[in-house]
Amino acid sequence: MKILMFGRGVIATIYGWALHQAGHDVEFYVRPGRAATYGDAVDLDLLDTRRRVWGQRVVEKWPVRYRETLEPDHDVDLIVLSVPHHRLPEATDFLAPRIGHATVLVFGNLWTEPPAAIGALPPDRIAWGFPQAGGGVGADGVLRGALLPSVVFGTLGRAPTDRERAVRRAFREAGLRIKERPDFRGWLWVHFASDAALFSQGLRSGSLSELAGKTGELREALLTGRELLPLLEARGLDLRRHRGALLLFRAPTWLTASVLAWLTTHVAPVRMNFAAHSDPDAQEPREVCRDTLAEARRWGIPVPRLEAAEPHFARDV
Repeated sequence: MKILMFGRGVIATIYGWALHQAGHDVEFYVRPGRAATYGDAVDLDLLDTRRRVWGQRVVEKWPVRYRETLEPDHDVDLIVLSVPHHRLPEATDFLAPRIGHATVLVFGNLWTEPPAAIGALPPDRIAWGFPQAGGGVGADGVLRGALLPSVVFGTLGRAPTDRERAVRRAFREAGLRIKERPDFRGWLWVHFASDAALFSQGLRSGSLSELAGKTGELREALLTGRELLPLLEARGLDLRRHRGALLLFRAPTWLTASVLAWLTTHVAPVRMNFAAHSDPDAQEPREVCRDTLAEARRWGIPVPRLEAAEPHFARDV
């Protein structure tokens, strides 16, 4: 399969590498002039857990290929669109007249209604997924991250189409297990609210990385998440369909905060994911918190902990 990763962010790079390793033809679309800035190879330092529970460390310089233009008559089969949620409208506007014959995998956070989120992209050409990887690029230019053994895919209340099955097959060929979420809209919103809870507390401390191992601060994050559950219900989610994902917020926090503190210091993929969010000026955590708080206010749902954190993510006036 010919695959175009949209941008060269952490998620696009990690999964681009995994898909390339499986024999797929992988390129990266970047803005004009960026290819020279990035250089012709990526320095990787990954914990790959696809085949071993404890993971296998991969350190290599991976040669990559870029394209800085995308004409409508391209021969790409799959475009992997993994961008921060607040940049999705810009990305879909760009891709809509350039989609060609490709399927577009929307691969990341979402807080709006999925059909509205894709803009002018044709719905029958969309696949929905969510990455299970993370990391960051250090000052030395090395991408350090972790690739978990599974990836999340879902549909909006129907069976996967032939295009969606082809996308799943490509990821299986890369050694990844598929986790299906039939109510993918609901799953995405639960995940978004969970991010808002953790990010808001992280911003109060400086960044998400500062929460690792800190039971008290993690407990506050979990209580923030608990306050967001009525908002999810107000938006029409049946929370009974997401019991597993919400257990962290509903269980006694003296237990869940301690477990989460242990995970963030002892389990390598979790530890690395928290450590990667160390930039106090990162935009995405602020955008997640802003959008979540705005929705709570629109519905009249009280979220006192998230509101208390607002000075740390409010836009500069």
